[in-house]
Amino acid sequence: MQLTERHRDYWRRTLNLTIVLLAIWFVVTFVMAYFAVDLSKIVIAGFPVSFYMAAQGSLIVYVVLIWYYAHKMGQLDREYGVAEGED
Repeated sequence: MQLTERHRDYWRRTLNLTIVLLAIWFVVTFVMAYFAVDLSKIVIAGFPVSFYMAAQGSLIVYVVLIWYYAHKMGQLDREYGVAEGED
């Protein structure tokens, strides 16, 4: 099957979105953990920032990433005519 320019554009945009979101995931997961000692020196409401990132911040970022990916892919699917039917 020969891919058209429209197919290539769809997959390029999907790949770019995935790479950006994976980069954000990587930073939140590994870079923040790497700097946990430095972040623990910053205190907000009696708790270190590293506590907030471990307890709530990273989980919130993951949920937002999942929501954004689903939302954006739905837009791309509709734009390129590959969306699943609304049953």
